[in-house]
Amino acid sequence: MSRKRKELPVLEGVEIIDVAAEGNALARVNDMVVFVPFGAPGDVADVKLDRKKSSYAEGHIERMIKPSAIRETPRCEHFGICGGCRWQHLPYEFQLQCKQKQVKDALERIAKIPFPEITPILGSESIWEYRNKMEYTFSSKMWLTFDQLRSGEEFPDRRAAGFHIPGAFDKVLDINACHLQDDLGNRIRRFIKGFGKEKGLEFYDLRENRGFLRTLMIRIASTGEVMVVMQVGEDDQEKIGMLMDAVASEFPEITSLQYVVNTKVNDTIGDLDIVCYKGREYIEEEMEGLRFRIGPKSFYQTNSRQAYRLYSVAREFAKLKGDELVYDLYTGTGTIALFLARGCRHVVGVEYVPEAIEDAKINAGVNGLDNTEFYAGDMKNVLTSEFIAEHGRPDVMIVDPPRAGMHEDVVNVILNAAPERIVYVSCNPATQARDLALIHEKYDVEAVQPVDMFPHTQHVENVVGLKLR
Repeated sequence: MSRKRKELPVLEGVEIIDVAAEGNALARVNDMVVFVPFGAPGDVADVKLDRKKSSYAEGHIERMIKPSAIRETPRCEHFGICGGCRWQHLPYEFQLQCKQKQVKDALERIAKIPFPEITPILGSESIWEYRNKMEYTFSSKMWLTFDQLRSGEEFPDRRAAGFHIPGAFDKVLDINACHLQDDLGNRIRRFIKGFGKEKGLEFYDLRENRGFLRTLMIRIASTGEVMVVMQVGEDDQEKIGMLMDAVASEFPEITSLQYVVNTKVNDTIGDLDIVCYKGREYIEEEMEGLRFRIGPKSFYQTNSRQAYRLYSVAREFAKLKGDELVYDLYTGTGTIALFLARGCRHVVGVEYVPEAIEDAKINAGVNGLDNTEFYAGDMKNVLTSEFIAEHGRPDVMIVDPPRAGMHEDVVNVILNAAPERIVYVSCNPATQARDLALIHEKYDVEAVQPVDMFPHTQHVENVVGLKLR
C-alpha cells in the first residue's frame, strides 16, 4: 500500500525578488529559495508549494496580492499553460537585461577567468512572428486546463492540434493562435485541423500509437518561400492525396508541400523518406546574396534576421584578412562556414549529422564557393591530430556546439592545434563558460557579445572571441 503524499503548504505574502534558471522567478522565504513560474520581480503573492527539497522548493502563484509594476499583459491567450514563452509578461527591455546578466553570471561564476566588458546584448528586431519554423502535434485527447476542468463543462470532442505540455509526452494543448510565426502558420494548422474533423481523419492517439494526422511542420523563410511537411501515421494514399490536394488548393503560396508516413512509436523523421507532393523539395533562405537550401530535415537558425546578426558578430570576431585557413566545428548545414568563405582562403567544416553535411556541400555548390570542404562524424572522432596534420593547422576556429557544449577531447585537440583565434558561439552560456575555463589554458577572451534569438524566452546566444597568448 503506497503512502499518502503529504500536502504541501501555501506560503502567504511572498515577494518575488528576481528571475532564475529555466525562465522561472525566484523568492526567498526564511532560508529557503522558492522557484515560481510566471512570476515577476516585485510581485507579492500567495505561493502554493508543489515540490520541496532540503535547500529549495518549487511552487505556483495561487493568489496575486500585488502585481509587479513592471508586469505587462501577455499577448498570447495560452500564456501560463503552453510553457513556451515564459517571459511574455515581462517588458522586452527587462528580458534583455536578464539575458545580459545570465551571460555575465556564467562567466563570473563558472568560467572564473578574466574577460572584458560585455557588449550590450543585440535585441531582436522583431519580438513577434520571428520564427521561421514551427512544429505542431495532433492528438485525439486534448489536454484540459484547470479552468476547463473546474468549469464542469463536458468536452466530448478532444481532438487537438498544438504543443506538448512540458514534461508530458502524451498531453497536447490545443492552440488557437501562436504569435511566434507569421499568421499564415496558424491558418494552415487550423485549416488542417478543421479539414481532418470534417473528413473524419483520425487524430493520433499518443498512447495507443495509432491514427492518421500526426504532426505538422511549417517553415516560412525570409525570402517568402513556404514549406509544409505533414506527418501521417498511416500509409493510406487516398487520404494523403485528399489532404495534400486540399492544403495546396487553400494555400497556393506554399512552395514546398511534403509528407512523411511514420508508423514508428516516436515522431522523429530523420530515418524516414519524405515525399515531395507539390513544388520543390526545399525552400531557400538568403543572406548577403548567399542562398541556403533548406530541406525538411535541415537545420537552420529559427530567427532568420537575428541569425544574420549572429553570424556577422562571428565574422567580426574572426578578424579575417583573406588568407586564413578556417575550421568551422559543428558546422550544421554550413551556414557560418559559407558566410565566412568569401573572406578567407579555405574553410573546413565538421558536423555529426551526415544529412547536414550533404546540405552544406549543396549550398557551397549553389553559391559557387569552391574553397570549402565538409566532413561528417562525431567531433571527438573526426577532429584528431591526424585530421589537422592532413588538412592543415587552422588560423581561426569557429565552434558552435549543441547545448551540452564540447567534449573534453575536442577541447584538447583545439588546444593542441593552437589556432590564432577562436570564435565560440553558444546557445548555453553555462556550458560555454565551463569550456572557456579549459580553453583559458592558452587563450584570453577578447570580446563577448550576447545576441537575443528568442524573445519572450529565457534562452540567449552568446559569442566569445578568443586570442592565443
